[in-house]
Amino acid sequence: MAKVSFYLFEKSPERQVESTCRLCRKILRQQARIWLHCPDPELQQILDERLWSFDASSFIPHGINQTQASVCISAELPQQSDWIVFNFNSQALEAYAKFSHIIEIIENHEAAKVLGREKFKQYRRLGIEPQTFKL
Repeated sequence: MAKVSFYLFEKSPERQVESTCRLCRKILRQQARIWLHCPDPELQQILDERLWSFDASSFIPHGINQTQASVCISAELPQQSDWIVFNFNSQALEAYAKFSHIIEIIENHEAAKVLGREKFKQYRRLGIEPQTFKL
């Protein structure tokens, strides 16, 4: 059964892209592979740029549609199940059972919270009880 985690920013104004970079750096220490599911080409470019410049001492190795990279940014979903998937789509991932872990990052503004609540409800309808981490 897939694990779904919501990272909910209640007080912090941190942007979704910044949070993603921090979480990627932490997760990569565990030798995991990360898939950033992002249908929006503009957001793909922003993620690409921030992953290069986020950490002054090193960059996070990644590529757009480069499935051999430890972090892959793509509008498609991965074929293999060994990825941790960050979902930048506006819908919950219906194919949730394919992946070991799905991460949803919800920014601290009303539009993001409304979307986050809808995704949370979608996962519940699919029979998943998401974990929530309030930041």
